[in-house]
Amino acid sequence: MQWNSITIASRAADVFTPSAAPKFALLFLHPHGDETLAHPAAKFLPALAEAGLACCCPHASRTWWSDKVLPSFDAAQSAERYLLDDVVPWMRATWSLPERAIAIAGISMGGQGAMRLGFKYPDRIPVVAGIASAVDYHLAFDELDELPQMYRSRERCRQDTVTLHAGGRDSPRHVWFACDPEDQAWHSGNDRLHEKLNAVGVPHTADLTTSGGGHSWDYFNAMAQPMIDFVVAALGKESRRLM
Repeated sequence: MQWNSITIASRAADVFTPSAAPKFALLFLHPHGDETLAHPAAKFLPALAEAGLACCCPHASRTWWSDKVLPSFDAAQSAERYLLDDVVPWMRATWSLPERAIAIAGISMGGQGAMRLGFKYPDRIPVVAGIASAVDYHLAFDELDELPQMYRSRERCRQDTVTLHAGGRDSPRHVWFACDPEDQAWHSGNDRLHEKLNAVGVPHTADLTTSGGGHSWDYFNAMAQPMIDFVVAALGKESRRLM
């Protein structure tokens, strides 16, 4: 039971393959600090192994997992296109997975990226989850060097947030997110997303009351089991729906 370091389209990724052939897989997007679930602070592996859930954690630097090009990542390909064009096909081929057998989730920067992808491509990504998601990352526009390289203004950045993508005609069928109320940076954005999804009638599960360490690995790890339980149950529903 261990992580393996590999490359997908010449880029690094950390991968877990369970002992039995997996029926489902999780694409997990790392936070701003580039810590995947293979990082020593992360304690997700036992829950993944118990669920028999394969997992791929690609590295994409500080791209915010957006469809905007960040030169330090790639001169032409965005992180979003890397996931859709390279990583997801690799996961399906490697683990012999049918369509819509992959969920996408993430922490902080990765959480908002996962949910944004789900709301942009609900037919391809029916199950999404976010832990302590940096939903309103446009608020950090003047503090982070990479955001002005990808967006012409803070307003353009805001228009690309998951909250602005959510609420359209189509939505992922299974949405889960959680944020510690002590997370001063990102809780309010998660709460606004929750309110918007309620207002437009998008079914979702949100835990915005459980507290356990603020924006820290203590909290992220505490949410590992409920997040993985949701993902496995949702993927199971998807597999039965497709039969």
